[in-house]
Amino acid sequence: MTAHEDEQMPIADRSGSAPVASHDIVWRGKVFDMAEDEVILDDSHSVIRQYLSHPGAVGIVALRGEDGNEEVLLEYQYRHPVGAHLWEIPAGLLDIEGEDPLTAAKRELAEETDQKAERWDVLVDYFTSPGGSEESLRIFLARDVSPTGTTFEREDEEAAMVTRWVNLDEAVRLVAAGNLHNPSACVGILATFAARAHGWQTLRASDAPWMRSARQN
Repeated sequence: MTAHEDEQMPIADRSGSAPVASHDIVWRGKVFDMAEDEVILDDSHSVIRQYLSHPGAVGIVALRGEDGNEEVLLEYQYRHPVGAHLWEIPAGLLDIEGEDPLTAAKRELAEETDQKAERWDVLVDYFTSPGGSEESLRIFLARDVSPTGTTFEREDEEAAMVTRWVNLDEAVRLVAAGNLHNPSACVGILATFAARAHGWQTLRASDAPWMRSARQN
C-alpha cells in the first residue's frame, strides 16, 4: 500500500481507537506500566503493539514581566533515564484519580516552585511519544504569578532543584541552539512565543476539550 496525497482531508487529529482483540499488562511499575495489545487493522489482520500505559501529565509555563519583555520560570533537575541535568518547566503526573488537570497544574506549580497564578489558559496539548506511549500532556500558561508565601518540602531529585526566571526571547534562542532538551520546556516555550506573536488570541480556556488516550478519558 502506498501513501497518497489527500487535499480534502482536514488537518486535525481525530480520536478513535482501532478494535483491540486482547489487552494485557505485561509489566507494572511505580509510575507507568507496559501494556501489550493485539490490534485489528482495517484490512482485518492483527498486529501486536507494546506501549507505556501512562496516566498523563500537565506542564506549566509561568510567565511574568511587561509586554515584550516577559520571563518564563525554568527549573533544573536530574533525569536519570537520560543521565542528564535538564532545564524544564514545572510539570507533574495526573496520578490522582479524578483530579481536574487545572487543579493538578496549580498544585504542581506551588509544590515545585512556591508560586501561584491568578490567570490560567491552555497553551498546547500533545502526545509525548505516540508510537510507544499513551502519555498525553497539557501545557497551561500561568500569568499574574506571585509567591505562595510558603516553602514546600521537596524530596528525591526535587530536593536539589534550582529555579530561574529566563527572558522569553532568550529561552527561544536556547531551544534553537540545542541548549534545552526537555520536550515540555521546548514545546511550551515555543508555543508561548507563538501565542504572544498573535496577541494571545490563540490561547484556549483552561477547561478546553482535550484529546487523550481512550483509556484516560
